[in-house]
Amino acid sequence: MKRICVYSGSNLGVRPEYKEMTKKLGLVLVKNNIELVYGGSKFGLMGEIANHMLDNNGCVTGVMPGGLFPNEVINDRLTRFIEVKNMHERKQTMADLSDGFIAIPGGVGTFEELFETFSWAQLGIHKKPIGIFNISNFFDSFIAMMQTIVNEGFMNPSNTKLVLVSTDPDELIRQMIHYTPPVLGNKWQQLEPSAIK
Repeated sequence: MKRICVYSGSNLGVRPEYKEMTKKLGLVLVKNNIELVYGGSKFGLMGEIANHMLDNNGCVTGVMPGGLFPNEVINDRLTRFIEVKNMHERKQTMADLSDGFIAIPGGVGTFEELFETFSWAQLGIHKKPIGIFNISNFFDSFIAMMQTIVNEGFMNPSNTKLVLVSTDPDELIRQMIHYTPPVLGNKWQQLEPSAIK
């Protein structure tokens, strides 16, 4: 595993743990010689993980659409900066560059990226690990929602194994390094209630 794409917020959030644990994740990536791929901003948790890795001799690639954000948003310290045409190309480029994905706390954009990556995994477009770094239980409602989707018959139970969850960055990276894609149930099979409960 050479590069991991981290989806994160362009804000810091209200809890100091978000910033502290994000920086710890950055150090774990550096320790494992894993490069960061992310959205290229110098603000929020995005900026925290990128700058902390750079401060500790890590490698960071930022991907950002040209003209969509003010120049002052762009992190000018990056190992590599890739300018793309639009948000769709940004997500595709980050996915192509990366051997795995981690979501940390963030807003609508973070969840949009997480859901798309999860959806692509369900469809077999990629077989890369998807990690959730559940800082301060931020993703508990997402985890509960996945189970609700299963319980209500809209997702095969096996698909929940596509997502790895941990509150510890070392453990999460270990899970991702040793990840084996699960054998998924038939997405198109109509599930009977008895098969779900």
